[in-house]
Amino acid sequence: MNPKDIKAVIFDCDGVMFDTAEANKKFYNELLDYFDKTALTDEQFIKVHMFTVSQALEYLFPEMESLDKVYKRLKGIGYNKFIKYMHMEEGFLELLSQLKNNGYIRGIATNRTNTMEKVLNDNNLADEFDIVVTASDVEFPKPAPDQLIKIINHFNIKKKQILFIGDSEFDEHAASNAGTLFAAFKNPLLKADFYFENMSQIGDLLSINQ
Repeated sequence: MNPKDIKAVIFDCDGVMFDTAEANKKFYNELLDYFDKTALTDEQFIKVHMFTVSQALEYLFPEMESLDKVYKRLKGIGYNKFIKYMHMEEGFLELLSQLKNNGYIRGIATNRTNTMEKVLNDNNLADEFDIVVTASDVEFPKPAPDQLIKIINHFNIKKKQILFIGDSEFDEHAASNAGTLFAAFKNPLLKADFYFENMSQIGDLLSINQ
């Protein structure tokens, strides 16, 4: 594979664009506390960090035949107050600017749903991407390839012209199922074409660092 063939760089949100561990833990722990359940264990957090909200709730409340009460409370809690606990990855803004200046397509493929727009707006990122695909925009979320295939079709580019950067097994499988290149971000245990520990290394691969 030749990095010079890459035309689009697509980012997962949680764990790549942002360190969202603190925000997501606070979010789900407040919900669990309301229903008198213990706080997230490390094992539970790893799973819910990858899941869509609906998958996370099914996982955390398996004893409930109906999750209506959980969804109602979730709506009452909201996610907006937790966005301030999301920490943007160092060097991310600089990378986005370099990608734009060098003609790369910049996109997002995330299992977030209705919170993504607020995250982008609050962090002044709304105009920084050519496409944003969330779990609500496709039939099946990651690890299904639907989000990446949607991007491939939208721009009419080849699979291997996309570099998808993720941090979880869901991301790895989505890229594999879609046939794109995959870069593991801060997770050396994943099977990937490239491994990055910071945003600068992505620029190095693409030879766009100033």
